[in-house]
Amino acid sequence: MTKALISSDIKDLKLVNKGKVREIYAFGKDKLLIVTSDRISAFDVVMGQAIPGKGKILSEISNFWFKKFENIIKNHIISIEPEKDFPELAKWKDQLEGRSVVVHKCKPLPVEAIVRGYLAGSGLKEYNKSGTVCGIKLEKGLKNSSKIKEPIFTPSTKAEIGQHDENISFEKMKQLVDPAIAERVKEISLKLYKTGRDYAEKKGIIIADTKFEFGILGKELVLIDEVLTPDSSRFWPLDDYKEGQNQKSFDKQYLRDYLEKLTEEGKWDKNPPAPKLPAEVTRTTAKKYKDVLEKLVK
Repeated sequence: MTKALISSDIKDLKLVNKGKVREIYAFGKDKLLIVTSDRISAFDVVMGQAIPGKGKILSEISNFWFKKFENIIKNHIISIEPEKDFPELAKWKDQLEGRSVVVHKCKPLPVEAIVRGYLAGSGLKEYNKSGTVCGIKLEKGLKNSSKIKEPIFTPSTKAEIGQHDENISFEKMKQLVDPAIAERVKEISLKLYKTGRDYAEKKGIIIADTKFEFGILGKELVLIDEVLTPDSSRFWPLDDYKEGQNQKSFDKQYLRDYLEKLTEEGKWDKNPPAPKLPAEVTRTTAKKYKDVLEKLVK
């Protein structure tokens, strides 16, 4: 099995941020080097075990979508092969190849742009209580995994590591970012989701929901971070889809389900430290990531 990269260490560059999955380094005055590790998080907690090869899979999927969506919105990518395009990074090839990008330094918006096309997760729990998802009234009679008539935009705040993201209303979002930018983010997020959903369905994948992140470059809104990956989305196999039940998945829902079971048994409270993952869980999760790459990109 491929050895997992738990954390990168590019000693020549200043580490400016270490997220749940990525390290971000300052690179020159106006660029960043982003390295995607094999770490995995669930319920906003980083697991102690990594998923070998996951970072490369996430990078390849994201780069595919960034390219595909260029006609809808610009993105922050400068290079998807930093170890080749920048000679000073060549010596870090072991840590960079296939899992890093050099990007324009942008000012990230302080919200996550979430689009839901199917009823699942926290949205399903809320709907069962009140008939709403993030305060948005939905049609009656929906079940677990039902397709929502028209995809909905449900932003959230960005939490620090170990904290939980908080769903907010669109009106609240317009208090956190310029209202005109908020409207543009909503419009583009829905368009990106619908375009990605329609493409993925032809490849046998349902994209149930996803999150996008945006930043400002100069005065322009650009797409940043990752796009339609198993880390940022719920992916379900189309040929196994059946309304009214939990779906098989290509994303980290398998891991979430395992952890939910531990929580129900009183063995974990969804706060750090994370429980130790059995080898079977990391192996199965790795296979699911690989399967979605093969279906979507190959």
